[in-house]
Amino acid sequence: AHLAALVLARGGSKGIPLKNIKLLAGVPLIGWVLRAAIDAGVFHSIWVSTDHDEIEKVAKQFGAQVHRRSPEVSQDSSTSLEAITEFLNHHQEVDIVGNIQATSPCLHPSDLIKVADLIQKEGFDSVFSVVRRHQFRWSEVKKGENKMTEPQNLNPAKRYRRQDWPGELYENGSFYFAKRHLIEKGYLQGGKMAYYEMRAEHSVDIDIDIDWPIAEQRVLSFGYFGKEPLKEVKLLVCSIDGCLTNGRIYVTEDQKEMVSYDYRDIVGIDLLKKRGIQVRLISDRDCSKTLSAMQLGCVAKVNVTNKLQVLKDWQEDMGLSWKEVAYLGNEETDVECLKQAGMSGVPADACAAAQKAAGYICKSRGGCGAVREFAEHIFLLLEKVNSARKQ
Repeated sequence: AHLAALVLARGGSKGIPLKNIKLLAGVPLIGWVLRAAIDAGVFHSIWVSTDHDEIEKVAKQFGAQVHRRSPEVSQDSSTSLEAITEFLNHHQEVDIVGNIQATSPCLHPSDLIKVADLIQKEGFDSVFSVVRRHQFRWSEVKKGENKMTEPQNLNPAKRYRRQDWPGELYENGSFYFAKRHLIEKGYLQGGKMAYYEMRAEHSVDIDIDIDWPIAEQRVLSFGYFGKEPLKEVKLLVCSIDGCLTNGRIYVTEDQKEMVSYDYRDIVGIDLLKKRGIQVRLISDRDCSKTLSAMQLGCVAKVNVTNKLQVLKDWQEDMGLSWKEVAYLGNEETDVECLKQAGMSGVPADACAAAQKAAGYICKSRGGCGAVREFAEHIFLLLEKVNSARKQ
């Protein structure tokens, strides 16, 4: 049976414009679930249903196929079932749809693997995700009504302690798997049904109960970052022009060059050094005089024609794995280095090719705090590595 993953990502959003591709911890929101779906290895095809060109571009960057949905199912009033039904009408090869919600960035491949087994091997017609909550419910009393509220799931005279009460299961919206015959009857849940209980820390729904800064912290703590385990970064290599500086060169009347940099980036470099992370600089052009004037105390290589070779030489000399190397670049000459490094980032104004190759896209522009921001990102991931070690 052909099992297809389908992420619904309409361009319109009442809350956050183009929310589905807004950067969350340096990755487009939709990228988190697409990465999990691809690495799960259980889907015969992975699709994004959208009506927007930019969402289509991001979806393809992450390895998904794109179904261009019609205007009829792209309205504010359109339902998920309508969009899924339209998708199935265009893809007769699909037998089972795993509808994954783009706004659930802490989804892990292990969850999807187990759900695929439930529906493919154990014969369930539909499986959906739930989370266990320990919340006491009371009846609503509307304004003007002459009545008292009543307990719904507790006895106030004998309140449970959390550890003595198993709680209740609530849909968390992360995913809904269903067979074609069920969807064609107008159901996402039905037939032989099963729920899949997700861990509470993985149950993040930006649409419902969480705002962006909190979601970023949750993702950095509990998100899925790829198949290989994270390692502690030991080396950051930073492209000078366009990352440490804004890429502009000012020329005086006596033909002397001047560049500007952001003091926050210098602080970021100092913080990295204090954490035991070496910082090295690289440039296509000869900017040795500029580096000398900045007095950063970093190893630097200028007039470089092959940045990847220099990066490999440094990595081998220090005896590091690629997972221990971070790279911050912004131009096409940085693309291969961004792909090779275990952690990669670009400023907000980096070229399109560099943005596509990077794992993290800064909110700051080059020469305007991007190095400091990427340093903070490294520190957060180091906390995740340390937490994993303790567990």
